[in-house]
Amino acid sequence: MHEFAMGLQTSGVRYLWVARDQALNLQETCGEMGLVIPWCDQLRVLCHSSIGGFMSQCGWNSTLEAIYSGVPMLTFPLLADQHPTSGFIVEDMKIGLRVKEDIGMDNVVGRDKIARIVRRLINGDEGIQMRERAKEIQRSCRKAIEKDGSTYTNLHAFIDELGRRRSPRQ
Repeated sequence: MHEFAMGLQTSGVRYLWVARDQALNLQETCGEMGLVIPWCDQLRVLCHSSIGGFMSQCGWNSTLEAIYSGVPMLTFPLLADQHPTSGFIVEDMKIGLRVKEDIGMDNVVGRDKIARIVRRLINGDEGIQMRERAKEIQRSCRKAIEKDGSTYTNLHAFIDELGRRRSPRQ
C-alpha cells in the first residue's frame, strides 16, 4: 500500500483512492494530489467526466462498471479469474495496461513503475487511444441495453422463455 501511495504521489496525477480500512492512514502519505476515502458509489464515480482511468484488481463487476463508464483501466490482478480478466482488458479489448505482470501476491510492484504506468495512462498518447477505444466500447454497450438493443432483446426473450416453462402446460 505504501508503494502505491508513493507511486501515485510521484506520478503528479490527481486521484481518488478507495482504501476502506486504511483510508485514514494513507491520506497523509498521499499528499495534496490524492484523496483517500473508505467507500464510494463506484459506478457513479466512474461515470463522472473527470475520471481518466481506473486501477482495478479485475473483479468482474468492477470491470463491467468501467466498461459501461467508458474508462480505461490499470489492471492489478491478484487471484483466480482476475488474471484472465486482465488479459481480456489489456490484450483483447485494448483498454488497459498491466500494473502487475507477475502472478502471485508476493510480487511487489515498486513506486517508480506505478508512477510511470499512471502517467502513461493519463498523459501519454497510448492513454488517449485507450480512452477513445473505451468510449467506443461504452457506446456499443449502452446501445445494447437500450430498448430493442441486443442485450435488452435477449434478456426479455430469456425471461419470456422462463415464464413459458413455469406456466402449466395444457
